[in-house]
Amino acid sequence: MAQFPVSNSTLSAPHLAQFVGQQYLLDKAACRIIKAGVNDTYKITTASEQFVLRVYSCNWRSKTGISEELRLIKHLADSGISVSQPLPDKDGKLVQELDAPEGLRYAVLFSYAKGEKRHNYSAELHHEAGVLMAQMHNATENYGLDRVHYTASSLFTDPFELIKTFLPGGEEMDFMKKAEQYLLHEFSKFKTAELRYGAVHMDIWFDNMNIDSHDKITLFDFDFCGNGWLCLDVAYYTLQFVERDENECKQKTESFLQGYGSVTSLSAEERRLLPTLGLAMYFFYLGVQCSRFDNWSNVFLNETYLKRYVTAVVKRFADINGIKV
Repeated sequence: MAQFPVSNSTLSAPHLAQFVGQQYLLDKAACRIIKAGVNDTYKITTASEQFVLRVYSCNWRSKTGISEELRLIKHLADSGISVSQPLPDKDGKLVQELDAPEGLRYAVLFSYAKGEKRHNYSAELHHEAGVLMAQMHNATENYGLDRVHYTASSLFTDPFELIKTFLPGGEEMDFMKKAEQYLLHEFSKFKTAELRYGAVHMDIWFDNMNIDSHDKITLFDFDFCGNGWLCLDVAYYTLQFVERDENECKQKTESFLQGYGSVTSLSAEERRLLPTLGLAMYFFYLGVQCSRFDNWSNVFLNETYLKRYVTAVVKRFADINGIKV
């Protein structure tokens, strides 16, 4: 019987343990999957150490794009930023090539970020997150990557075309169409000379940072890094506050921004644009969900989900921030 073609697979954890043990000279390595998603994440353990293995989805990132991601991480580590770092194998290679059923997949072994994810943490810790992000931006300003440039097209107009294929006409679609026009108009008025530019993470929130017992934060998952206005990272981080109690939301937002400002300043234009960029980020990540329906988001993405998300999250964010579309 002929082997049937595969569009997506989950690689065997025991066989990955054997592969990683051989390539990285790790004695008695064990492996278990942590999360299958946009990429697949595995935890590698030995008697004395822990690591994280990321297996990129087939055709999700090019080898050049991954190498640029790793170059950015090394640059940050060399600049004193606490990040999960890529580790070389016995031959000095950082990127592994795996012959999966669906085609070539890349894999990278990372150091394990000490601590744990905290879904709800104090204003003081948000202050420290602001400090860390500002330190990162001091290192990434004017630092270029051979990766995506985040513009109006890549942030919301292209993603919106994907969203349209899952969200039919109606009140929610009408809102999104008006929001897109609002964003196009606002982006045309940006005072770009007052916006710092460089390498951005694009996904800094509680799910991509570990915090240890001494409240030290370590960043990881630079999969969406690229070139853009540094305030995109600031805008995205503040989105995680939108569903909290209003007073608590304001307190934590201001604490984060004060932490950021204690290291480097947001220009008046950058501060003004945070709500607009936040709205654009909702388009971007809804677009990611739609683009990966076949091998990730189909477990939750449907018309009902999108309608509820647009109403309860995106529209509410616009209302709270006085955005009139």
